[in-house]
Amino acid sequence: MTPQELAALKRRSELDIDKALPIAQAVIDKIKQDGDGGVVEYARKFDYVGASVENLKVTAAEFAKAQELIDPEVRAAIEQSFANIKAVHQRQMPEEMQLAEIDAGVFAGEKISPIPSAGLYVPRGRGAFPSMMLMLAVPAMVAGVNRAIVCTPPDKQGNVEPVSLVAAEMAGIEEVYKLGGVQAIAAMALGTATIPKVDKIIGPCSIYGAAAKRLLYGTVDVGLPAGPSESIVLADETTDPQIAALDLLIEAEHGSDSAALLVTHSEVVARQASEYVADYLKRLPNWRREFCEQGLASYGGILLTASLEESINFINDYAPEHLEILVRDPFSVVGKIKNAGEILLGAYTPSSMATYAIGVNAVLPTGGFARSYSAVSVFDFLKRSTLAYLTPEGFNRLKQTTQTLAAYEEFPAHGMAIRERERLLDL
Repeated sequence: MTPQELAALKRRSELDIDKALPIAQAVIDKIKQDGDGGVVEYARKFDYVGASVENLKVTAAEFAKAQELIDPEVRAAIEQSFANIKAVHQRQMPEEMQLAEIDAGVFAGEKISPIPSAGLYVPRGRGAFPSMMLMLAVPAMVAGVNRAIVCTPPDKQGNVEPVSLVAAEMAGIEEVYKLGGVQAIAAMALGTATIPKVDKIIGPCSIYGAAAKRLLYGTVDVGLPAGPSESIVLADETTDPQIAALDLLIEAEHGSDSAALLVTHSEVVARQASEYVADYLKRLPNWRREFCEQGLASYGGILLTASLEESINFINDYAPEHLEILVRDPFSVVGKIKNAGEILLGAYTPSSMATYAIGVNAVLPTGGFARSYSAVSVFDFLKRSTLAYLTPEGFNRLKQTTQTLAAYEEFPAHGMAIRERERLLDL
């Protein structure tokens, strides 16, 4: 590939965000000016025509109805997923307070506190994502966020998908609002009479939601960049091309703006996987097949490299959201992966398992931001306050260093506070 072709391959739909910025800005400005009126106007335009201030919030009766509608088998699946996600995130919780003596009489550490409020955005699209509800709500619950609210698009009749409501209630969410897109992000960031302003917004969005987050950065903490989904399947000459093809389609069926790549140095695996992809596509429903075909044609495909090392270098440069390692010995490769939101090892660990059942969080950085961001975790809902404590001995050990540096940086009050303390505290 030429450098230009390679650059085009690395470009993802999220990076085409500029075209969405003016539209997002118009919605934000309207909600900033008109509050609930602006929210309802755009909810009627993009969510459902019957939207009103009175029916934006899911009622207790709607939560109860959802419990009646859920199929027992689906409930069992949600319960197992909830249990695993909760277990994974409970293991992440740090000690509430740490204070260690780092020198004689000098103690330093930190105190952990949950953020006061969080807005969780759960997308919907043409389907429903109760798994995404759990991936966002459970870490917030485990972290101890005092007030977590959800915005999620309803159907055209104004109903929130019932399994998502069951999942929300399971994770302790009591406030769910029937809103999607820019209007949801703007309402949570700015606050209205009906929808509370939150301290942080987190959750994957379309290009327009991602544009709104970019514009509202500084107004609210917009969390990790989680836009259109993306994945790489890493294969070598030992990889079963049928499995590689299947796992390529896992990502491709997310939508036309998703990026799904098979990266391998084996021409045999590349060609055979391509043939299997064509066969498996025929077995999908028409609308999902169209998603796959569009995504593979625009942001995805099969990349043939010269070696496993070149494949790994490409992956680290691309920094994918999801990475499946299907090589002979995945544990010999994982240490070489520096940039990936999620790393799944071996043929028994497809990304669909991680999305629904394993318990690791599936809300991950996209658009190359796996270079600097991590998967959603309890740490997204926690903040650290540094702690320090000095005994008289510790004060005496540090007083001269403090006065010397204060004088050098020309902060006389800093030094005076030390000298006068010696007199006042009889040190």
